[in-house]
Amino acid sequence: MRARTRLAIGAMGAVTAAGLLTGCGDAGSSGTDAPQKGASGAGCAPVAGDQLVVLNDDKKLQNTDNIIPAVNAKVATPQLLAALDKVSAALDTPKLIGLNKAVDVDRKTPQVAAKEFADANGLTSGVEKGPGGSIVVGAGNFSESQLLAELYKITLTSAGYQVKVQTVGNRELYEPALEKGEIQVVPEYAATMAEFLNTKANGKDAQPVSSPELDKTVTALKAEGDKAGISFGKPAAAQDQNAFAVTKAFADKYGVTSLSDLAAKCSGQATVLAGPPECPQRPKCQAGLVQVYDFKAGSFSSLDAGGPQTKNALKTGNASVGLVFSSDAALAAS
Repeated sequence: MRARTRLAIGAMGAVTAAGLLTGCGDAGSSGTDAPQKGASGAGCAPVAGDQLVVLNDDKKLQNTDNIIPAVNAKVATPQLLAALDKVSAALDTPKLIGLNKAVDVDRKTPQVAAKEFADANGLTSGVEKGPGGSIVVGAGNFSESQLLAELYKITLTSAGYQVKVQTVGNRELYEPALEKGEIQVVPEYAATMAEFLNTKANGKDAQPVSSPELDKTVTALKAEGDKAGISFGKPAAAQDQNAFAVTKAFADKYGVTSLSDLAAKCSGQATVLAGPPECPQRPKCQAGLVQVYDFKAGSFSSLDAGGPQTKNALKTGNASVGLVFSSDAALAAS
């Protein structure tokens, strides 16, 4: 589904599809590292299963990467923003997972999946007509972005605009195009975009501006956007951010629903954490789990960043808990 990395793993936060690699890197070599010092309990051995579930980040380790429309400020009329906000209002994370499943598992095109969702959720009902004109909606080079762009096209068309969707590539390409008005709208992720604009303006060592609190992240995002000539609509409840998953069979066996549960019940030798090679050092991955939750895995399996290796390790009983993306189609209920 993705050809991008995430804010939440990185030490700083400016993350893009193929550019700033402060987040998850490429898949590393398979294998399990020696047990972590201090993981002295029994732990929780992996439990194979087909269904994956995300553990609740109850102490808010991750920042808020909610879906939010980004708009060139020169075209950000109230009617245009209101049309985009119809999409935000309809989207929560389970619905985003379902949309991703429609494309990534059921093999529908983004256009078909978006049309079905729009019809089922009344996205064109009550949309106010705007001044019209041509709008190019940019999309990143992964299916979730293309899905969101198609949803934006549907509501903007209903508002009287002539709309086309253009796949632009990674954030280093589409963000300057958005500033210049070469594209007018793009679906974005609040915390990731806030840090991208922050580090672009203030340098790679800039103090992070995003937060686990959505309101604070959006306030910082809009302030950074004002400097770049980019406006933002309302954020959706839907999030696509780093998360930690286990199999449902594992959750049922050990009685864990949150990361606090995992730390309290499963710190110890038998527990295997899976993720990208840089995870042990990253403040939003294993290092953060230790600092925020006092979770100590018995061993770390160096695989990929929310990709097929990690998900397969969970499903086949080779990892207890693994890094995934919160809107991944693999999290759709069976």
